[in-house]
Amino acid sequence: MEIIRVLPQGYCQGVIRAIQIAQMTAEKYPNVPITILGMIVHNKYVTHALEEIGVHTIESKDLTRLELLDRITEGIVIFTAHGVSNEVIKKARDKGLIAIDATCQDVAKTHSLIMNHVAFGDVIYIGKRNHPESEGATQLSPRVHLITSEKEIDELPKLSNILITTQTTLSTIETKQIIEKLMLKYPDATVQEEICNATTIRQKAISNLKNVDVLIVVGDPHSNNSNQLVEIGKKSGIPSSFLIESIDDLTESMIKGANRIAVSSGSSTPAELTNQVIYFLQEYARTNDFTNKPNTSIHRIL
Repeated sequence: MEIIRVLPQGYCQGVIRAIQIAQMTAEKYPNVPITILGMIVHNKYVTHALEEIGVHTIESKDLTRLELLDRITEGIVIFTAHGVSNEVIKKARDKGLIAIDATCQDVAKTHSLIMNHVAFGDVIYIGKRNHPESEGATQLSPRVHLITSEKEIDELPKLSNILITTQTTLSTIETKQIIEKLMLKYPDATVQEEICNATTIRQKAISNLKNVDVLIVVGDPHSNNSNQLVEIGKKSGIPSSFLIESIDDLTESMIKGANRIAVSSGSSTPAELTNQVIYFLQEYARTNDFTNKPNTSIHRIL
């Protein structure tokens, strides 16, 4: 059995920056309540580690960031790497909160692109519905129109001077197909694809895998970029692709009989979690013994 470490692994720069901002805020304001408006990045181990230093997270899949803000009454609010609208920022300040922005710089760039364009045209934003990044982008202006698939193109209203842009963590394959379909309907539209480099490189690395029996992606189920890696694996012809949060989720049935196993990870997954999976698989390949699988242990997030 051969174990293949699919590079790159570990955090992207936007995730590193967001975690550092949260840690520095805790150090600067040791006696002030600190609340993150949603998961700062989509990984529960990062969230738990920040709780241990007094940085608390509030999250609800049923509430927008604007609505979730009603639950914070004092202290500091940190906006996550996924970005928020200007309306959320204003509401936080009007509530008297200290607002600290951990928005990924790639997401901030997309926001600037959108705001510059809506002054004189419409934006078609390709993204995932109910994802905090697409929520933040589409709330920037009524002229931003979210679509999640080719099927929704015909439901778009009458638009003018169109810019087509994207969430940063989408599948490059699916996004290309949606853009091609949009251009058939709006041939004069301008396209500015904003899928980030960290996402693109990880997806390309999986697409380039050859003769792999099993792909294991280590990542949080809420992480869109992690889920997309699994989908890329399936579309690349890998017979079995699995998303696991940690070594706790790895089962012998996933890998039994496989000759070549590739291990990748989302850009918000702590490297320690991925390493634990790889080290155990290497030992399993040597001994064929699954009974000594360790439990997840994480000592640091940076």
